[in-house]
Amino acid sequence: MPTMSGLEMQAHLRAQGNGVPLIFITALPDAGARTRAFAGGASGFLTKPFDKDSLINCIDSALGR
Repeated sequence: MPTMSGLEMQAHLRAQGNGVPLIFITALPDAGARTRAFAGGASGFLTKPFDKDSLINCIDSALGR
């Protein structure tokens, strides 16, 4: 994203009181980013490439299933 990172977007949304479920998808595995994403309430964190079952599991989690 050109103006902010996913983690910055997550922080901005949370600061605005928006609790929308977020699933992070990245090509750059970073344990620190993963930790920060989940600490901020992320529903999932996928590193490319990932299989369809992993994505479905993240979506199910985001929907509270």
